[in-house]
Formats: sequence, structure tokens, C-alpha cells
Amino acid sequence: MRRVIFAVLVLAFALGLSAQQAQQKPAEKPPAPANVQAAPVASPEAKPEDVQSIDAIVKALYDVISGPAGPRDWNRFHSLFIPEARLTVSGKRPDGAGFVRSFTTSEYQERSGAFFLKEGFFETGIHNDVEQFGQEAQVWSTYESRHEKGGQPFARGINSIQLANDGKRWWVISILWDSERPDNPIPEKYLK
Repeated sequence: MRRVIFAVLVLAFALGLSAQQAQQKPAEKPPAPANVQAAPVASPEAKPEDVQSIDAIVKALYDVISGPAGPRDWNRFHSLFIPEARLTVSGKRPDGAGFVRSFTTSEYQERSGAFFLKEGFFETGIHNDVEQFGQEAQVWSTYESRHEKGGQPFARGINSIQLANDGKRWWVISILWDSERPDNPIPEKYLK
């Protein structure tokens, strides 16, 4: 009998301690380190026709960065991406060393905007392989870049575009690309 009473007392004590701990205020989060960036701002409203399908958003991506020398519609550009999106280029330097550089959409705008003001730039998708599962999609898009519409391509490569659908529209999550080089030719299957 003493053992039963002792067990009941131990159980009551443990339950009381658990209830008391559950009522205590959780510890506050420590402040973020100074080098952490602020949360991204919301994306501008997208044109419905730009984000209604996978084909539409990929077409809009190429369209919004293409044009004669001059400014681009950066609001339209940002409207295609989730606020946390990344654009990443990989490749090789002239000395053969590999590199990877990643940008936010704002950093891409800053980096490319100055070039677009001085140079015509027209990029078109010439072959897309689309894979989709549920609300996610991957587009392997072979591109050609020109300085003038209908001109000779000065560069080709492949964009790896990750997309997601929130039930209302498609969003660009990230783009990773690499350019064609003599040691990195585009395989024939991505040119058909």
C-alpha cells in the first residue's frame, strides 16, 4: 500500500511540475547576427497571363529581360519570382577554374540593369524539357542570346528553372544556368 501511495505522490508531483513548466513563458529568441539580411519584400502583382501556366511564366522570363538597349520592366521581372528567389550562374573562368555566383532578384537587376541600358539583349528559349510533380516543376531550357532581334547568337546555354504553384499561379523559385563553351558543348538532345 505504501508503494502505491508513493507512486501516486511521485506521479502527482511530476504532473504538477509539467503543468508549471508549460505555463512558463518560452525564452525569447536571441537577436539575429548583424550580417543577416532583412526579410525580402513582397513581389509586385503579376500579370495573370504571365503566371497562368509553366509555358507562360518561362516565356515571360525570356521576354522581360529581352529588348533593345534601354531599361527593362523590373516590376514585371520581380513579379515572376518568390521574394526569396535566387539566380545563380555557374561556369569556368578563362584559367579553367570553376565558379558559382548567386544573386537575389534585386542583385540581378543591379548587375544586369547597367548592361541592358548600353546593350541590346534578346534571349530566347529554343528547347524546353519540362518535368512536373504535383505543384512543382523543373524546366531545362536551352537558350540563345543575341544583341539584336533576329541577329546571330553570341551565346547559348541551359537555364535550369525551378517553379512552384501555390494554387493560384506559378512562381519562379530559382534559376541556375551555365553557358556553352568549347569544353562544354550543349548535347544534341537539348537542341532538338
